[in-house]
Amino acid sequence: MSTAGTSRPPRIAIFGLLGSGNLGNHGSLDAMLRFLRASHPDAEISCVCSGPEEIERQYGIPSTAMTWYQAHGPGRSRLTTVVRKMFGKAADLFRMPRLLRRYDVVIVPGMGALETTLELNPWGWPYALFLMCVSGRLSGARIALVSVGANVARERSIRWLYTGAARLATYRSFRDDYSRDSMRVMGLDVSQDEVYPDLAFALPAPVPPEPSLRRRKTMALGLMEYHGTNADRGRSAEIYAEYEAKIVEFARWLVDDGYRVRLVTGDPADEVVVAAVVDDLRRTRPELVDSRLVREPAESLGELMSQLAEADLVVASRYHNVQAALRLSKPTISVSYANKNDILMEEMRLAAFRQSIRTLSVPRLIEQFRALEARASRLEPAMRAKNAENGVLLGRQYAVLSRTLLAAGPKVRASRH
Repeated sequence: MSTAGTSRPPRIAIFGLLGSGNLGNHGSLDAMLRFLRASHPDAEISCVCSGPEEIERQYGIPSTAMTWYQAHGPGRSRLTTVVRKMFGKAADLFRMPRLLRRYDVVIVPGMGALETTLELNPWGWPYALFLMCVSGRLSGARIALVSVGANVARERSIRWLYTGAARLATYRSFRDDYSRDSMRVMGLDVSQDEVYPDLAFALPAPVPPEPSLRRRKTMALGLMEYHGTNADRGRSAEIYAEYEAKIVEFARWLVDDGYRVRLVTGDPADEVVVAAVVDDLRRTRPELVDSRLVREPAESLGELMSQLAEADLVVASRYHNVQAALRLSKPTISVSYANKNDILMEEMRLAAFRQSIRTLSVPRLIEQFRALEARASRLEPAMRAKNAENGVLLGRQYAVLSRTLLAAGPKVRASRH
């Protein structure tokens, strides 16, 4: 059905793991909201997410829980909680279609929407994404997976749910070639799908502090509660303990060498690592910790970027900690937990400044840090050029979304782009 001549603005739902405090996911939401509000100011925007109360508090957007269980919460005992979870999965079969009847367009904005790089339950996000795509298409909504990340899922159930969800999307784009190729390996026809940068590259860079106000030798250290992937569940505690010990060792070296260290995170779960670093330095370097350690929690990716703007160098693990630093053209080392980190570093011509989080070597990290510091001024021009290119590419994608999905009007049975 044509939408020409109609006046009703589109009703848009933004769908995802939003409201749980993950700054990267919120950064993707921020970027999408900036686009929608600038280019489609009359659109009716809602959020279907994992933390609706938090999204309403931060953004003032009408929000609904993604699943029945998230809306009603756990029971009073372990048994009743299990029963409620099981009931919720069945209830969602009816709840999700009723919910999505309200919307013309459902957008999954960036994020690792098709990834398994961390521990993941197939009955959690993968099931919710699949059910949303089925329900949305049955109701006539247009489904958009925009600049999403992906990798080859090893678990058969997750692979089936992810590929099934992606096949039902009206529009798909990926944030790198690796993500698109991963979906191809899993059997999805991606011949019509484009690659665009991560949505967070569209966020404006904060105004850098005046040179006279910047403290010398300030670095940002991004921490992550890392336990491995689904394949590492038997060793998750050991993997985390090894990482924590190494990052604490590196933090000691930084303060001993005179650096002012700003601790940053990307998820509330990372606070356990912050506590480990702070406690260790208070015990082992009590005379240095107050003057050389800074910790100010950020509530958004924008706030994190403002903190990173004060740093001369960045060492980080979480994808959007690394991405935010590169968005600011900051010389950065990635302690990578997934290929997506390495891809970012390669695109910014920083491939020499990365390590795997699983085989992290502190002596090598110190060597890389010294080399990065020496070459910083020569590396920044290439990063600035890449950021300008990313902005142009994301502008093109926004034009495609406006043309193919967001023209005002009621639902249509949209075909694949």
